[in-house]
Amino acid sequence: MSTKHARPFSRRRFLGGVTLAGTAGLLGWHPKPVAAEPPPETTRLRLSQSATTCTAPVFVAEELLRGEGFSDVQYVKKEGGSEINQALAAGELDLAPNFGGPFLLRLEAGDPIVTLAGLHIGCMELVGTERVRALRDLKGKTVAVRELGTPEHLFLASMAAYVGLDPRTDIHWVFHPMAETGRLLAEGKIDAWMAGPPFAQQLRAQQIGHVVVNMSSDRPWSQYFCCLMTGNRAFVRQHPVATKRALRAILKAADVCGREPERVARFLVDKGYAAHYASALQAVQELPYDKWREYDPEDTMRFYALRLHEIGMLKTSPQKLIAQGTDWRFLNELKKELKG
Repeated sequence: MSTKHARPFSRRRFLGGVTLAGTAGLLGWHPKPVAAEPPPETTRLRLSQSATTCTAPVFVAEELLRGEGFSDVQYVKKEGGSEINQALAAGELDLAPNFGGPFLLRLEAGDPIVTLAGLHIGCMELVGTERVRALRDLKGKTVAVRELGTPEHLFLASMAAYVGLDPRTDIHWVFHPMAETGRLLAEGKIDAWMAGPPFAQQLRAQQIGHVVVNMSSDRPWSQYFCCLMTGNRAFVRQHPVATKRALRAILKAADVCGREPERVARFLVDKGYAAHYASALQAVQELPYDKWREYDPEDTMRFYALRLHEIGMLKTSPQKLIAQGTDWRFLNELKKELKG
């Protein structure tokens, strides 16, 4: 288990009965400018809920959102990037964490969605059998995904393109539910799988395969966001105060995840967002949640748009997609306000 976020024992950690909201208060994350701002234009906020542990800040933010003036915080169950983007476009969700690849495809298709900030660095790992020791070894190999266009497919397609492979012809894609893919990898029936939490942690615990690429630590992938905070364009346009307040709560919650991973993991399990404490803790500990201040989410969109453009998955130029699908004004203000 990774210990790179381990911290010395402190009085704050000793106070095990303090809630996450209390932790945020103890850490001083209720800056005075919030009170001077006008209240949100709406007190209802609808966020996506999925089984992906890496989006922990969205769940941890619930109490902080109430402190920002949202009395009706709703978590709407949506599985996968396609469902999230469809719900955002239809106005069934207001804000949602989103993988970059699927978001770019839907943006090109004309969905009324917009990127607001980066959330965290890559949470996925390419796990392979002995037949795959490097990305170039994927040529002619069998890789499992749920379906084409999913985050795991698009991330790996981008990686393949980066090393000179054509994922459309050089990789044999097969389609399986995630719950079955670990067994297929262990049995050698597939050669590789792009796994995210909690599956990546489970594969390591069961000693199935080996990590070929870790997006949170291996360059160039570790230099770009994996998940971005996105919104329904009409919601953002009509509710700018609410958008900034909501984004502030979520980015504060990202700081909580970076500083208090043990408490966050327990919270995720207690609230039913994660099934197992050990894998939830490992996932939260391993992700660099503090990069939202340092990294530029526009660089992430450009990087992945270029890769997908190179292999014909995107026809629109990256710059056009960035121009029509981003709104950085809230992030730029919050970077100044919430200095680390």
